[in-house]
Amino acid sequence: QVQLVESGGGLVQTGGSLRLSCAGPGRTFSTYAMGWFRQAPGKERDFVAAISWTSTAYYADSVKGRFTISRDNAKNTVYLQMNSLKPEDTAVYLCAADSLGRWPPKYDYWGQGTQVTVSS
Repeated sequence: QVQLVESGGGLVQTGGSLRLSCAGPGRTFSTYAMGWFRQAPGKERDFVAAISWTSTAYYADSVKGRFTISRDNAKNTVYLQMNSLKPEDTAVYLCAADSLGRWPPKYDYWGQGTQVTVSS
């Protein structure tokens, strides 16, 4: 069982920044494709960004130019740097892993999520 633990969420004003972290398992983390999703109340889960084990990144149009996904395999961690935040970015942000490293990913493990709230 792969455990993913998100952190870094919180309350921020419009235009502010946050950096989310997702800690994954050791040893094999570097071979995983990783992704971030978000889910607002009453809405479906939406794709935000993904990164391959070779650090190729892909973004949803709604966050391009504002969010950056990155990974530090030495720390078994993937990050989501979020800048120029908007109220519509408010959601629970979830980390996901494709343990087979497929690209595009087919996620087989999910974290519990971290709340991001952007005030207007």
